[in-house]
Amino acid sequence: MPNQVANQDPNTKFTSDELSNNGSQMTQKATGAVALEDGTIVYGRGSGAAGTAVGELCFNTSITGYQEILTDPSYSDQIVMFTFPHIGNVGANEDDNEESSVNGAKAARGALFRAHPTPPANWRSKDHLGAWLRKKGIVGISGIDTRALTRRIREGGMQKVAIVHAPDGVIDKDALLAAARAWGGVEGSDLAKTVTTNDKFESSQNLWDIKDGYLDASTALYHVVVVDFGVKKNILRNLASVGARATIVPASTSAEDILALNPDGIVLSNGPGDPAATGEYASPMIKTLIESNKPILGICLGHQMLALALGAKTMKMTQGHHGANHPVKDLETGKVEIVSMNHGFTVDPDTLPEGVEQSHISLFDGTNSGLKVIGKPIISVQHHPEASPGPQDSFYLFQRFADLMK
Repeated sequence: MPNQVANQDPNTKFTSDELSNNGSQMTQKATGAVALEDGTIVYGRGSGAAGTAVGELCFNTSITGYQEILTDPSYSDQIVMFTFPHIGNVGANEDDNEESSVNGAKAARGALFRAHPTPPANWRSKDHLGAWLRKKGIVGISGIDTRALTRRIREGGMQKVAIVHAPDGVIDKDALLAAARAWGGVEGSDLAKTVTTNDKFESSQNLWDIKDGYLDASTALYHVVVVDFGVKKNILRNLASVGARATIVPASTSAEDILALNPDGIVLSNGPGDPAATGEYASPMIKTLIESNKPILGICLGHQMLALALGAKTMKMTQGHHGANHPVKDLETGKVEIVSMNHGFTVDPDTLPEGVEQSHISLFDGTNSGLKVIGKPIISVQHHPEASPGPQDSFYLFQRFADLMK
């Protein structure tokens, strides 16, 4: 018998944002449910898109930036559970989506909240979070005891999960549980191929400015080719901020085609899925890029696949790292920075070959957070130096990459 979590009764009444004629808060029957593969069924209130979604359940500790999180292609095939209880108060807008291509919009499949999303109260808001979720096809469930489920993940690891938003309140818990258990999972899956761009494109958009919003950079000192495994827009903007014009190419692009573009540097982007699965076709390409002696920057999935191409191994983590408050130490400078992270796999530092060293480590659990190749202009980090959401402590890494291109 699995441990019990709150809201096991499908007839549980949930508080509505609306008021009755006498001024009291209204209640309604459960219109959403979550089924974990261990047999746990949790009921709540549906939001966003109606229907069923399956994926890997992970928790995210960020207190801001939910729109950027839910549109990060690295969350493809995942259900994101927010540990911060109040989500939605800044609404949503057209500027804060992080996907950079049509395929990249296939990001998070669902979202779980403690409190029901509230009406927005922010000058940049253009939409209610619930309406935005519906437009994006993301299933949302609120009224969930997110603390209990987070503890479940911390103790037992990420699970396969199915969630449903049934506006009519008709929920087939047996079918939901069967869907969760039947899903294939993230391990062994090449998800980068589902979120990468179909066609090459250019980007020179700069970082956001409170007065002018997003403007194109006026000059370019460098030309960078970005291999798109699910690249976030803010990576491209950070490249522009250090003088780099970016050409973004599909994940399956050959090393010969990349080098034919004559780049000053190459970025292996973030993305979803198992790096070993994507590495089956990406590793030969990356090995050739390494041999070219071009400066290379790897980010998140790109960092992991760079490690694989260099001869190291990756492994699945129990709970992963998902949030914007992770302390990481730069071993070169001794500086501790707070960073944004989103990954369920990690590089095994014990398998690093000679000539490859750790450059950063997580101060939460000691896992690898960065690499450098001795004698070559190659660096990589496990975390997200572009933030969005998160602190900007790691923006310097883009300048470090630009210095390599000099």
